[in-house]
Amino acid sequence: MAHLPFFFQEDILRSGATLELSEETAKHVVQVLRKQEGDRIILSNGKGSSAEAEIVAAGKKRCSVQLGTVAEYSKPLFSLHLCIAFTKNASRNEWLLEKATELGVGAITPLISARMEREKFRADRAQSILISAMLQSRQYFLPALHTPASIEQILEQPVLPEQKLIAHCDEQYARQAFNAVVQPGRDTIVLIGPEGDFTGAEIELALQKGFTGISLCTQRLRTETAAMAVCAYFNLLNHA
Repeated sequence: MAHLPFFFQEDILRSGATLELSEETAKHVVQVLRKQEGDRIILSNGKGSSAEAEIVAAGKKRCSVQLGTVAEYSKPLFSLHLCIAFTKNASRNEWLLEKATELGVGAITPLISARMEREKFRADRAQSILISAMLQSRQYFLPALHTPASIEQILEQPVLPEQKLIAHCDEQYARQAFNAVVQPGRDTIVLIGPEGDFTGAEIELALQKGFTGISLCTQRLRTETAAMAVCAYFNLLNHA
């Protein structure tokens, strides 16, 4: 099963059901991979369900499959929610989305911060990248992609993860080394600001709401590099 081509299917997967793949997936299966009736693929709905599927009808733009036994996978016990101010460079943002997904991030919120360069957020494009990265890394859970939110909106949420961290470079405010603060076995939210960093008011607000200030290393990191450091360490800490 692990060596079969892996595809995303948003539908609820039921053993024995016949499904028609999306036109985009059908084209890839039939025209790119040259799959035919009787060949098998794997489908995942990004919500923990996966099934081996046999192609029962194949055309240039259409492909129907019949599902075998549906496997259910347990969600990771501990999740990382990454709230990050994207840069104006679309390719760097897309790289960030891809790599964060590969490293098992649980949720991503585009953060609206005072010093960020405003850029239109393309949710459809971002979602497509997350799906592609999930499939490439052969995972069964798709990260939750939230609508852009200000730091105030995030802090006003009634329920936040147990471990609350804000990465900043302002030496006026207390910071601790990330690896000395973050603890395994806890749901975690990390705020990462724009390349101009958070404002003092934003940092103060987060600290008042119970967040802990962190530094990631002695060097000054780009926004997406900081995100990767957080994702990689959290993954290693909880899933090694």
